[in-house]
Parts: sequence; structure tokens; C-alpha cells
Amino acid sequence: MSLLFLIVIFTAIGGVLSVLAASVFLLLPKQQRTRVLPHGISFATGALLAVAFWGLIPHAFADVARSQMQALSAAIMFGLLGFFVLEKLLLWRHCHSGSCEAHVQSDHGHGHRSAGTLIILGDSIHNFVDGILIAAAFLTDVKLGIVTSLAVAAHEIPQEVGDFAILLQSGYSTAKALFFNMLASFTTVIGGVLAYYWLGNLQEQLPFFLALAASSFIYIAVADLIPTLHRKNDLKTSLQQIGLIAAGVILICAMHGIAHDIGLESGTPAVEIGH
Repeated sequence: MSLLFLIVIFTAIGGVLSVLAASVFLLLPKQQRTRVLPHGISFATGALLAVAFWGLIPHAFADVARSQMQALSAAIMFGLLGFFVLEKLLLWRHCHSGSCEAHVQSDHGHGHRSAGTLIILGDSIHNFVDGILIAAAFLTDVKLGIVTSLAVAAHEIPQEVGDFAILLQSGYSTAKALFFNMLASFTTVIGGVLAYYWLGNLQEQLPFFLALAASSFIYIAVADLIPTLHRKNDLKTSLQQIGLIAAGVILICAMHGIAHDIGLESGTPAVEIGH
């Protein structure tokens, strides 16, 4: 099985299939969607942090010389700051409700059409970068690529549900909201395929792409997802959140272990790099 084929399949899982999974929530009444979404956010938080700290960062540091470790740490730090700046510029937006400034409602009860356009643009850029990061993980280690794509899917599903709500609020029909979200999701595959050919010639830089991926996941979890979990602080909700975060961590760690046990390494004969 070629590495390019794996990248296409798992970038599709991280992007396109997450939109299809999220679209199921459109069939639910609004009240049920509102109730289910926070559970998905809790799970995604654990999954993202597990991939960053259990998979991406250890692999990145394992593949660089001791003299580059400080530079790699700096890449993680500047990655976090960079994503903050991008979000400030409204190019990186992960709102999970209609309360942020980009989604102010109009007098007629619908959000401004530009808010929907902004969400589509931001999603396209975000998904393209996700595809590059998934490919970078696969080029380092196949099992790392698998768990990275699963983590992307884990945070994409609740995010896409929130994006559907924003697009509908902005005046898009259900069909158009699904179409544009699906169109934006294909940039994940495009990013992965381009990175396969591009990053293959930059093996020494791969740890820094993994550091960028880690900073992306940490930023999303800490800056975007966790604050939404603090909106409810009662004991029952808090215990549910802790349990689902733990479930996300356990799943990613378990998948990492399973992939290791069955020998899914990028250097095994089963994988052929086609460049």
C-alpha cells in the first residue's frame, strides 16, 4: 500500500468524512444539537492534546539533533503565537457558538452573509493546513499519521456542527451549507497530496512541521475548545467533561499503541514512498 494512498484516505477521513458525520447533526432538532455539541468538544479536547503531547512532540524531538532542540521548542512557541495572530486576523476561526464578534446577528434574525463567507474561507485555509500536517505525520511515521488524522477528525466534527449552525444563521439553506462545507473540506486532501511531493524533499524540516502541528492542536484545544467547556461549572457537567476528555486521550493513546503493535511504521516494506 503506497504512502500517497494512505495520505489521501486519511486526509479524507480528517476532512470530508468529518463533514459528512457532522451533517448527521442537521437531522436533529436544534435543542438536541445544542445538548450534544459540548460532549463532542470535550472529547475533541482530549484527543488533540493526546496527539500533541503523546505523539507529535516526542516524534519531533526524537528526529532532531540535540543542537536543534531549542529551535524546535521555539517553533512550538512561535506556532502558538502565530495561530493567535491568525485568529485575530479572522483567518483562523473556530467558534463553536454564534456569540463571537464575527457572527453578530442582523435585525432580521440572521447573521450577516459575510460571516458565512468568512467561515468558509477560514475553514478552507484551516483544512488545507491540516492536510499538510497529516502528510507530515505520515512521512515521519505511519502510525503517527493515523492518530493525527483521527485527532483532526475528532475536533473537526464538533467544529463542523458549529459551522453548519453559523452558515444557517447567516442565511444559507441547508443544502448550500452542506455543499460549501464539503467544498472547503476537500482542501484537506489537496494539502496532503501537495505536501507528499513537497515535504519528501525536506526530510530535515519534518520535525518542525510536526512542531507546527502540535502547536496547532494545543492552541485549538486550549484557546478555542476549553473556554467553551467553562460555560457550565456544575458538578455533573464537569465530571462529564473530565470523563470525555479522558476518553479522547485514552482512544488516541490506544490507537497509537495498536498501530505500533501491528507494525505500521513508515520504514516497513508495506509502505512505498513514490518519489
